[in-house]
Amino acid sequence: MSDEVEYVYVQVADRVEADIRAGRLSVGARLPNERDMGSQYGVAPGTARRAVALLRERGLVKTLPNKGTFVVSVPS
Repeated sequence: MSDEVEYVYVQVADRVEADIRAGRLSVGARLPNERDMGSQYGVAPGTARRAVALLRERGLVKTLPNKGTFVVSVPS
């Protein structure tokens, strides 16, 4: 089977990463909250939460309590 199955949260994280690479989200940009991100990408807030966690693991964003999640680096 040549088609790779991928979790939806990984797809959302990949789309956000693509926006960062393309300059649509620059360093310092604030990501939408989980509910708004879910609406934007057509996923549940929990899926958006997992996508943000993956972006943190990738070192692309940082979440500051009571402030939001911000882009901190552009992937090379």
